Amino acid sequence: MAISMYSTLVPMAKSLLGGLSNVLGKAAEHAKAKGFDESVLVGDRLAPDMFALARQVQIATDQVKGGAARLAGVEIPAFADDEKTIAELQARIAKTLAFVDTLTPAQIDGSEDKEVVLKMRAGDMTFTGQRYLIGFVIPNLTFHCATAYNILRHNGVEIGKRDFLGAF
Repeated sequence: MAISMYSTLVPMAKSLLGGLSNVLGKAAEHAKAKGFDESVLVGDRLAPDMFALARQVQIATDQVKGGAARLAGVEIPAFADDEKTIAELQARIAKTLAFVDTLTPAQIDGSEDKEVVLKMRAGDMTFTGQRYLIGFVIPNLTFHCATAYNILRHNGVEIGKRDFLGAF
């Protein structure tokens, strides 16, 4: 039995990005309550060779908008990757979710066998639509949302698993 590609991607993306926006809001409140500039959080990372919080959010949203667009066969919205504040990161998430809301199940369902080619620095990666969604988009989305959460938690933001998971 084939899975619904739309139902596999869209509800999960909305939940994870919604949770990410929520924890970012709590991070802004935390910085304000503790009296420090929120840019400390936006630029923080867990290890020297990892991306900072802002980049984690950018990649998470890129996975959703790129994944949905490629599977639907529509143009991927271009974002500037220039967010410097928590509010700007939340606005990016909102723009991503607004884009996803323009897509219908009919546009994404049936893309299981569609060829998806990603241009990577190391060379092209070719997937079927289902393998791309399950083996690339979902793991990357989850990883970058979890890493953003972990950066905030590491910095003392009072968030928990329920904040990460969002509404379900």
